[in-house]
Amino acid sequence: MSFITDKQTLEDLGLLGKFKQHSVFSIFNKVKTGGGERLLTEMFHQPLTDATAINERSSLFHYFQNANLSFPFDTADFNRVENYMSSVINGNGVTNLAAVARKKFAGAFLHDKQYEQLQQNLRATIAALVALRALVNKLDIPMTAQARQFLSGKKMQWLDTVNGQTLSILNTARYDSLLRNTLRKEMEWLLETIYQLDVYIAVSSVSRERGFYYATALPGSANVFGSTALRHPGLPNAVPNAIRLDSSTNLLFLTGANMAGKSTLMKSFGIALYMGHMGFPVAAANMRFSIRDGLYTSINVPDNLNMGYSHFYAEVLRVKKVAQEVSNRKNMVVIFDELFKGTNVKDAYDATLACTVAFSRYRNSAFIISTHIIEVGEALKPYNNIQFGYMPTVMKGNQPTYPYTLTSGITSDRQGMLIIENEKILEALYN
Repeated sequence: MSFITDKQTLEDLGLLGKFKQHSVFSIFNKVKTGGGERLLTEMFHQPLTDATAINERSSLFHYFQNANLSFPFDTADFNRVENYMSSVINGNGVTNLAAVARKKFAGAFLHDKQYEQLQQNLRATIAALVALRALVNKLDIPMTAQARQFLSGKKMQWLDTVNGQTLSILNTARYDSLLRNTLRKEMEWLLETIYQLDVYIAVSSVSRERGFYYATALPGSANVFGSTALRHPGLPNAVPNAIRLDSSTNLLFLTGANMAGKSTLMKSFGIALYMGHMGFPVAAANMRFSIRDGLYTSINVPDNLNMGYSHFYAEVLRVKKVAQEVSNRKNMVVIFDELFKGTNVKDAYDATLACTVAFSRYRNSAFIISTHIIEVGEALKPYNNIQFGYMPTVMKGNQPTYPYTLTSGITSDRQGMLIIENEKILEALYN
């Protein structure tokens, strides 16, 4: 079973995007190889839905973080290895010897570079195998056991005798045929092992540098998400907040002024849940979470002028899609930031209240719903499974400041006109 989400959610949370400077992917994309980046991309697109598999991957990242290893391959040299192994030799050792001899002749008399490039690529591949053997011999984990056994076996005893040496035509043809023909399958999974090591070393290094943590995944029946210090992974000085949702209080109704930190808190929650399902390090201390079927957000819902959708109608369709998933008894996490802000206050009040009550009935799912319409919170107080939190505003003179600390209750802050006055908008218009 795959983890349910969609493009809107991934964009809301800023999860993907190799070239997006502040994406979560870009935070962890410190890999050194093309294959490592491919594997990292696959992990980001395919969160896990089995608690055992998640915890095993998380433990492996933690192991590498404690090992504090450096990736032992130079990027330029390893590019040679990948290019070299991307082509296959046809024929036997004799025909390959003849082909190598022709390249040698062309290099000597026709200034052809093929033989020189073959030598460079072959030496780089041999050096990479020696470096890989040294690395896997330091690691006592199942992921590298096969590589460790193979590289220390009889088939590869020749490595030490030729590493760093200038190879004759005969040995060039011999080892070229061995690596790209006879041991083709072994070389392919050795490369995959290198890509895996690249990802685990890179991600664990990011975790160590940024002070991330490792979450514990629980079965879906536990129906819980909790962290004593949740923060946004992309903000170096983010204020951590404690948060907990479970079947007894499965909905957090969040209020607070603009700029107080509501959206950042909601994004932090969604990112932590998604990364937790990947088995990756999280910016959340003591995080424990139950496996979910999926995650939907509605934070930056765009209108669709091509289809004639207004912003409000786009919001309605978004809520409808989420409602269909939740009503099918899927075990979901749902984040709604400022429900129905595309319509008038009266309709927004009625719709926010009605939808919040309806969603909260599904105790197997978890919800965070934010709004500026604080009167909705008063109407929700009779529902004992709804918890109320707000991001406060602290006034210093006539200037609002924001501690970004989640506080229990419903805000009474109304600083909109004060901010307008501070910016002297009306003064500019009347003058």
